[in-house]
Amino acid sequence: MSDSKNLRPALFLDRDGTLMEEVDHCRDPALVKAYPGASEELSRAKALGWATIIVTNQSGIGRGYFTEEEFRAVQSELLRQLGDVIDASYMAPDHPDTPSPRRKPAPGMILEATAEHGIDLSRSWMIGDKAIDIECGRNAGVRTILVETGYGRKTAECIPDHRAPTVTEAIRIALSY
Repeated sequence: MSDSKNLRPALFLDRDGTLMEEVDHCRDPALVKAYPGASEELSRAKALGWATIIVTNQSGIGRGYFTEEEFRAVQSELLRQLGDVIDASYMAPDHPDTPSPRRKPAPGMILEATAEHGIDLSRSWMIGDKAIDIECGRNAGVRTILVETGYGRKTAECIPDHRAPTVTEAIRIALSY
């Protein structure tokens, strides 16, 4: 177990609809469009010592809509557009009907990242555009921000700690604490 003084806060970020424009079950890297300003705010977070970690459900793999190789191609394009600002990415390929400790809203990906990257959950945030992102953050014991991009505009059934119009504003909120 790490000494709590050596732990750092993290931004746990959903991918589709949060860091990049929502494309239902995106399998084509040509459709990837990172949100403007995300790279700059993530770079600022890293400069302040924060970990930046993507946690994403990819049920399209479990449903047979696309392959893990196609997922990796889309992920690579997003990371290329963002630049060197993401420390790690975690993905749950499970079908929604398959019980999984990793698939959001379960906290498995966050807990895995916490152990691997020395994260202080008490100072960390989950940022996403769906109720399952907010529930995942709560299940992991982190604060939450719902962005109003992707599905966020239509998400009324959850109560995050904060709401933000974009991921850039969400990151600013998290870093202000």
